[in-house]
Amino acid sequence: MKTTRTLAIVTMLALFVSSFAQAATREEKRVADAADVLDQLSRIPEKSIPPNLLSRAYAVAVVPNVVRAAFGLGARRGKGLIVVRQGDNSWSNPAFITLTGGSVGWQVGAESADVILVFKTRKGVDGIANGKLTLGANASVAAGPVGRHTGVATDIEFKAEVYSYSRSRGLFAGIALEGAGITMDRKANAAFYGSTSMTPEKIFVSSPNIAPNVANTFVQVLTAQTLRLPTSPGMQAAGTDRPQAQDEEADVRTYGMPSPDESDDEAEYDPNY
Repeated sequence: MKTTRTLAIVTMLALFVSSFAQAATREEKRVADAADVLDQLSRIPEKSIPPNLLSRAYAVAVVPNVVRAAFGLGARRGKGLIVVRQGDNSWSNPAFITLTGGSVGWQVGAESADVILVFKTRKGVDGIANGKLTLGANASVAAGPVGRHTGVATDIEFKAEVYSYSRSRGLFAGIALEGAGITMDRKANAAFYGSTSMTPEKIFVSSPNIAPNVANTFVQVLTAQTLRLPTSPGMQAAGTDRPQAQDEEADVRTYGMPSPDESDDEAEYDPNY
């Protein structure tokens, strides 16, 4: 009887460990898929997110394979990740998010698309970290412009707090996401980082060393898109002599860093927190 009970406990533990490992693998695939979506930006510059918008982004979220299904009323759902800009203009470790939304009107069918959200301010990211952000209600959202030559006059100005894009069939386009909700996927964060205590705040300010290698790959791809930097040491970025975002540095808000009018020298950023 005791042997049977012990065997049952061991089996349960083995199933738990197996399910945890599979969850971690799913999150790694999610990061790899998100990196692939970003990589496509450089392949179709005339039909992608304007570099001058990305260079001023406070945060970027990528949600691969968002499924939209409709049989009368529509629904949209996908799982992705978000990173925020650090004090040295680098990007943080990724935190995992879930996007859900609905639509009205008679519709039939289903399709999948990749979604990218560009956050101009910290407000929306704080909303996600603290519970839920509803686009259009808690933060203004607009379908983002496309094309490398999109000028400042378009709205960079860019008065909306969040700009939304979708990619299907290889092309990027602005997408209306009013009413979509974004929440933090805390189970995915725990699986990916191996700790249930990894809050979004800790993830954003922690050393890159705590994340699996696939996270670094994602950050490198995003860095190449937003700062026009080489993806590895010794590589020269094509068509540029310096990082594009350098001219915009004064306009960029960073996570954990006060704006110039909030504090002068009171807060010091610790990347290893």
